[in-house]
Amino acid sequence: MTINIVCTSKPVDGLLYYSYEYSSYLNTLGISAKVVIVCHRNFEQRDYMRAISTKYVHCNNIVFDNFYPDVNDVTLVMGRSMITLSWQDFNHYTTTQQETIRRLFSGNVIAVYSENHPTTYPLAVDFFAPRQLVDLCDTEVYQSGVGEHFEKTINFSIYKPHVDNIQFDYLFLGTNDKYYASVEKVISNYPNHGILTYAGNHVNLRNNNVFVPVNDNLMGMFKTYVYTKETFDPAPRIIQECKYFGKEVIYLRDSAIQDGGSVYWKRAIKNPDVTAILAAYENLY
Repeated sequence: MTINIVCTSKPVDGLLYYSYEYSSYLNTLGISAKVVIVCHRNFEQRDYMRAISTKYVHCNNIVFDNFYPDVNDVTLVMGRSMITLSWQDFNHYTTTQQETIRRLFSGNVIAVYSENHPTTYPLAVDFFAPRQLVDLCDTEVYQSGVGEHFEKTINFSIYKPHVDNIQFDYLFLGTNDKYYASVEKVISNYPNHGILTYAGNHVNLRNNNVFVPVNDNLMGMFKTYVYTKETFDPAPRIIQECKYFGKEVIYLRDSAIQDGGSVYWKRAIKNPDVTAILAAYENLY
């Protein structure tokens, strides 16, 4: 069998990293896996390759845009949004990309539950009409979600060595307009800062913006991560990365928000566990 982990997000999105990490981990277990990246319209293959090669000790088992899965292959998405966004943006893809997405999502699919597109995800599923669909779910983050319990865990074993090259004291995450707006509310209190973001209309050029993909090792650029997100956050990887590398985190948000932020803040570092993925595969056959 081959597990094709599909990523339709932007480079530097957490789902790209999780996809690559689980592909690598599955291959170390002798299970054939690859990452199939369908490039976002604003980015090129080199942007994704740079994001991966900057972070990890290798850059293997990746295909782009034009891919034919075998009949017994399984498609895995590390978040339902990979399916929803493919449907929403379908007309923005090339004909080759559209055919690849249809082939991958019309077969046997394992989807990690997320609730950020509650009305459009079912429409996307109807559009692609998968042969079978099995859900996995982090039930600590989504207590009313569906599927067997599964935790997305960072595969630190393939990270490049961490070397500090401090360029500012505080790092903020502002990769969309909502995240950036949260940062703007407090940034005046942290003058020696960097804001990780994409270029766009939401960016205030008076701030020290760090545009992605970052060529250097991001984790070595700052001393303290300041967590400010006010909207639902399913899987804040950077909290776990800071724990692993001994970086301080300032949890600067409403503690009453119960989501991935609060869960990952408390969750210990763990090795990846693919038991639920393999069980889901068995249920498909």
